[in-house]
Amino acid sequence: MKNRILAGLTAIVSGGLIALGPQYLFKVCEQAHHGNVTQCFWTARAEIGIGGIVAAIGVAYLLSRDSRVRLGLSVGLTLNALLAFLIPNVLIGVCEHPHMNCRLTTLPALNVIGLGAALLAVADAIYLFRISRKSISDNA
Repeated sequence: MKNRILAGLTAIVSGGLIALGPQYLFKVCEQAHHGNVTQCFWTARAEIGIGGIVAAIGVAYLLSRDSRVRLGLSVGLTLNALLAFLIPNVLIGVCEHPHMNCRLTTLPALNVIGLGAALLAVADAIYLFRISRKSISDNA
């Protein structure tokens, strides 16, 4: 019970921070920089969708009572959290200027949130795998 609530709420909060953080808390650069749309703008847009999925997985996690379903949700959460990390680092990127907001605040924040959520989801998946394997062997 405690595991379900803690993991679900953690995913919801992480998803909210991934989605809304680059918009409001650790803002990216302005949309246009020297007449061009920045990479940061597109990274922030992509993170809205990824954060929404992470939060939705957290809601589904809270509503699910079956440990095998939660195991699958943890795997999905791990992959989405890794995607949240990869978007600003590899796939889209952020500004190349070392003194811009996106490089100083957004990138480190998304790295910590994305990797932290992924690590917690992996730990939860291992825990749930052990529980489901134990319950299967107890029933056999």
